[in-house]
Amino acid sequence: MSRVGKMPIKIPSGVTVEISGDLVTVKGPKGEEKVEIPNLVKVAMDDQQVICNRENDEPQSKATHGLIRSLLNNCIVGVSDGFEIILDVIGTGYRVSKKGKDLEFNLGYSHSITVSPIGENDLSEEGQNIVFVRGSNKQNVGEQAARIRKLRKPNPYTGNGVKYRDEIIRRKAGKTAVGSEG
Repeated sequence: MSRVGKMPIKIPSGVTVEISGDLVTVKGPKGEEKVEIPNLVKVAMDDQQVICNRENDEPQSKATHGLIRSLLNNCIVGVSDGFEIILDVIGTGYRVSKKGKDLEFNLGYSHSITVSPIGENDLSEEGQNIVFVRGSNKQNVGEQAARIRKLRKPNPYTGNGVKYRDEIIRRKAGKTAVGSEG
């Protein structure tokens, strides 16, 4: 059996899981998420736990087994605790401001860039150079953070740009660091 797929998922208090045919609905304090289950995997409830089983040992079934278990676990964690990604905006004159639900970025271009939330994501800023992306859907939160980072990727020479909080930028030496050949 799949190591990931065979682990049961514990349901925390305040979260309800409903299984109806090939659709699993997870509701909690942070929102509601749905996962479609393919015919290769069967999902069952057992005493505040969700268990995923596969019907055969075909390669496609094995791959789908672990995937569905991970998707269900992400839904349960998302509606109970939520997901958060922190981005840092680094550079002289680079700043972020909140405009309703949207964020407005000034990143050294001749114009400002407005970013709207994807799905039920919550965008917020702290100071003028820290951005928080929060939501109950892990995929949407990651996609939103990647799109924001793509606006101005970190420069390896100066370090300016939008980067993830835990990202390490490998700095390169500029022209002045290279000795002259004579």
